[in-house]
Order: sequence, then structure tokens, then C-alpha cells
Amino acid sequence: MKRERRLKIVATLGPGTSDVKTIQRLFKAGADVFRINMSHTSHEDFMALHQAIRTVENNNARPIGILVDLQGPKLRISEMSDGCAFLKQGSTVVFDKKKEPGTAKRVCLPHDKIFKGIKKGHKILLDDGKLVLKTSKAAKDEIHAKVIVGGELCSRKGVSLPDTLLPISALTDKDRADLDFTVKADVDWIALSFVQRAKDISDAKKLIDGRAAVMSKIEKPSAVDELDEVIELSDGIMVARGDLGVELPVQQVPGLQKKITRKARLAGKPVVIATQMLESMISAPIPTRAEVSDVATAVFDGADAVMLSAESAVGKYPAEAVGIMNKIAIEVEKDKGYEAIIRAIPTKPERTGADAIAAAAHNIADTLNLAAIICYTASGSTGLRVARERPTQVVLALTPITATSRRLTLVWGVHCVLTDNPTDLDDVVQKASRIAEQQGYAKQGERIIITAGVPLGLTGATNMVRIAYVGKRPKTNPII
Repeated sequence: MKRERRLKIVATLGPGTSDVKTIQRLFKAGADVFRINMSHTSHEDFMALHQAIRTVENNNARPIGILVDLQGPKLRISEMSDGCAFLKQGSTVVFDKKKEPGTAKRVCLPHDKIFKGIKKGHKILLDDGKLVLKTSKAAKDEIHAKVIVGGELCSRKGVSLPDTLLPISALTDKDRADLDFTVKADVDWIALSFVQRAKDISDAKKLIDGRAAVMSKIEKPSAVDELDEVIELSDGIMVARGDLGVELPVQQVPGLQKKITRKARLAGKPVVIATQMLESMISAPIPTRAEVSDVATAVFDGADAVMLSAESAVGKYPAEAVGIMNKIAIEVEKDKGYEAIIRAIPTKPERTGADAIAAAAHNIADTLNLAAIICYTASGSTGLRVARERPTQVVLALTPITATSRRLTLVWGVHCVLTDNPTDLDDVVQKASRIAEQQGYAKQGERIIITAGVPLGLTGATNMVRIAYVGKRPKTNPII
């Protein structure tokens, strides 16, 4: 199925979108990758979703990516007397570890690591940031905090600590169990929640051991502080604007979104913009104008993908939401200023042969107005390198490895096709030309550019560029 856009769409599956027929509708509407949120998914339900996605993949003969989103640590207060209590602005609240129900004056915080990490002056945000407190005293067993923004606090509400680097892992026991189970089931991307430091990514990668790509969710201020290191260690980045907007002032989120997108693009790492992109479509058949502009901004910034959460998981109009995203992306990419805007970020190639060839393929394709860029790739790195240049042409990635084809479904501008390795240099050209025509990206007589590695089939050996005609070379008038 040929997409008319280079942006990719990630759709979250849920109770309303769990069967083969509905997932097929989402794929047809434009979804390239499906997200499974393990915060709300049992292992049994995961296997049913996994099987349904692979059935749709087989029915359409197109690779489909699966993104598993781990829950991460959840910090919550304990029970409150009568269910809720009102915290008055200017009052002082004591947080302790006692099991008694909380009141307006004291609240049980059943997380020992918080007491070890928090310091005087640190903020405490409750209930998605609706209540704001500032620590006035931090002791081993008690935290005293002044209420800056008051309100009603109810049992089991969430706790956020934007100023505190907590001495906890990004992976809970549940996450480790979910990670082991889902990776064995063969998924393509693991989204890592609660990333505070670069080390969190290293720890996760040791457990995954190359069986899936790691996408770090940027949702903590401490991860923003170590952004360069986090991006370097990650295979992909997700701008998790919901939690980021709780832990940081909301007015800072748009600027951070652009900064993270820019840095991820420069590093050649796929970047996904997530949270509340078409929130109103949970219950309405059309989005607001502001939501349309929000999606369009991500497209203009050159993000690899945009993501739907509740809109496709529990919303009334999941396929329509995917379809609207698809239309927005197509329209933006047709804009006369689009190419100039996404190329405003210069991408300097690294000092490697593969990077030099990727940059050269982009420049040659532009100079000669070629129909497509064809990359033979085993690991997917060549496709990533070429996509990093944000070329005008489609990047047609040819690979014999199923896992590679699925991971590349998340990458901007890459259309992946599973095929055997070519047998010789003539087959390199013939196969690339035939597939480019079959997939609808080149016509008879048009030229394409091909990158490959010699010897053929050797991973990490991209060292060749070839310009070729599709079909027979057109006749030209003799020079008189």
C-alpha cells in the first residue's frame, strides 16, 4: 500500500480497536505502527493484539511496526479519609510513611525512595499538577511542604517531582516481566517510560539485547538536562508532552518539542510527537482547528511520526482520527514552503563512508530530479541515514530481514519492501528498478539512484552508488 506522505502515523490500540477488522480499517486509513500500552494490557490481551496486527500485516503484504509502551514507575499517595480532603493554599502538609488514611494536614506517601531523593525547595505536584506544594523540610521519614496551589486531593492520586532525581530504575518488576514477555513475542520498538538519565537506557538495552529498538520517552526534566546523552543511547525518541507538561510549565513544552525534534533529527534518530494531538476526536467526528495546527506543526518540523493515544484506543472515531492525520500530513507536505522549512536544519554527515554515500545520494537525486532513492539494507542503518537528509524523493528500503522492515515503518519517508538479496551487480539494478515501478514510485524511462554494499549481503558495507533507468533507457536526439 503506497502512502502519499512521508510522515508516519502511530495508532494506540485499546478496547475499541482490538479486532482484526478494526485494525485493518486503521491501517487502511493510514496507520503505519500500532502502539500497545502495557499500563492497561495483560499478557493475554497483548498476545491477542499481536496476533491481530500480524494477521493484518499478512493480509496486506506490508510490514507493520509494533510499539510496546512500558508503564514505568507510578508514584501515588495512599488512601485519604472520606476519599478526599481539601488542601488550603498557604497551609503545611506533612508527607510520611504511616499507613493511616490521609487528611488535609498529613498524607501517606508509600515510596521510600522519594524520601531519599527529595530536598528542601523541591516542588511536589499532585493529581497531574493540579495541586502544587513546595518542600520546606526534607527528613528521613517526613516531608513538610507548603501548599502553593490548593485544591481537593483524593485517594491514590499521582505524585510528580520535577526537581528531584529519584534513586529508582525506569524499570519496575512489572516492566521487566512485560519486557521479557513482549520481546520474546517479537515486537519492534520498546517505549521506555520514566527516563531520568542516560543510564536508564543502557540498563534497558542490556535486558533487550538487540531484540527490539529502544524509544526513550522524554517526560522528565532530568532527561531534558541529559538530552544529548539520552538521544545518543536511544534508537528513537518520543516527546511525551502529557507528563512533560505536568513536570514543567506548559508554556515551555512547545519550545522543548522543537528542540528535541531538531536534536533527534540531527542525530538521525526517529522522533515521535505524542499526546493529545486530536484529543477532541475521542468524542467528536472532527478535530478542532487548534489540533489540526498542532499536527501540522509537527509535520513542518520534520518529525518522523505523530501518535494517537485515547483517540484510537477508546475514542468513538478511531479510523476517522487516523484519516484526518493522514490528510493533514499530505496537505502540509504539498505546501510550497515545506521542503525549505524541513531542510532549514542542516544535517552534516559523519565521517564514515556510509554517511557520505547517503548525503551524496540525496544531493544527486535532487540535482538530477530522480524518481526515487533505493537503499539495500540489512540492519536498516542505510535507510535511516538517507531519511535523515529529508530528501524530496521516497526512500525505498529493500531488505531480506523482516525485523528491519518493521522497524523502518516508523522512519520518515521510508517505504520498506521485503526481498531477497541480489545475486550480482546486474541484479542490484534490475531488482531495484522492478520494485520501484511495482510499488508505484517510478515509471518506465525514469531514473533512480541505488545505494548498496559490495560484497553484496554484507551488513554495514554500504559503499556503492548507481544511477539507473527504470525499464529501457529513453531515446535521445543526437547532438548535431
